Amino acid sequence: MSKKVLILGAKGTLGQALRKEFSAANFVSFPPASPELQRGERKRESIYSVLAWDREDGDITALDFLEKIKAAAPEIIINATGYNAVDKAETDSAEKEICFRVNAEAPGRLAIVAKEINAAFVNYSTDFVFDGKKKGGYTENDAPNPLSEYGKSKLAGEQNVAAAGGKFYIIRTSRLYGSLGGSVSPALGRGKKSFVEIMIEKVDLPEVKVVTDERGSPTFAPDLAAFTCALIENNSPSGIYHGANAGACSWFEWAEEIFRLLGRSPKLIPISSVEFNNRVKRPPDSELLNTKTEPVRPWAEALADCVSLIQPAP
Repeated sequence: MSKKVLILGAKGTLGQALRKEFSAANFVSFPPASPELQRGERKRESIYSVLAWDREDGDITALDFLEKIKAAAPEIIINATGYNAVDKAETDSAEKEICFRVNAEAPGRLAIVAKEINAAFVNYSTDFVFDGKKKGGYTENDAPNPLSEYGKSKLAGEQNVAAAGGKFYIIRTSRLYGSLGGSVSPALGRGKKSFVEIMIEKVDLPEVKVVTDERGSPTFAPDLAAFTCALIENNSPSGIYHGANAGACSWFEWAEEIFRLLGRSPKLIPISSVEFNNRVKRPPDSELLNTKTEPVRPWAEALADCVSLIQPAP
């Protein structure tokens, strides 16, 4: 019998990757069950039944939405929603309230519902829960110390999910970007653009300014989705996991690699985060180390796969 998986935020960068991953894992083969099946063929049995919900299906901060989830009775709930307007949350009190409602309160309530219906619950967090002062990267057990309101909201979400109990996975990630198949043109205008998309749009500029004094672990959404599926498939213990691609780089080094893979060479101008005029305190060095499972492949390898899918704009 198939397991019902509910993906919240299914139209986002990660949500789309999760839909694809759980659909790709949707069948297993077993020996022929009847003479009608020819030699070598296999009958297929569904592993997962995917429910893909997004904003039009309900507001995750609303109490009546929780009743809708209970009625759907999923065995796995994956919360790929999140507030990530980092600058706005820092400077606007109304936006800060929304940030905490989405990133902190809603995950806690979802975790409680998951426990009530005996479902596994997955929630995503961020490298922003760290202050970036530690050299050599952060493990899952390092003490958080967020610098921004966004980081504080995500840490509160982690704490609320853990407090709810039940079967849960808190997966921290960093600098998320998704698949970029097809033409690099208007199709990139969906939601908040990733750094990869922004750099691709700048390939024909004579020069591009990029920050050099912030390091993190770029993460390819399909790899994070596969990491999530593996935790569930392996019935891994509840807890915090780091699901970012292995290694780290500065924004400048990331841009260099993007342009190298594209075969383009605008002049890169190194600038500091202060020169970039950021209103948000970001961790200067927030590499995420995975010490609990097999590491996710290196960030540069994942980026190469992503960029290989890109076709030049007509």
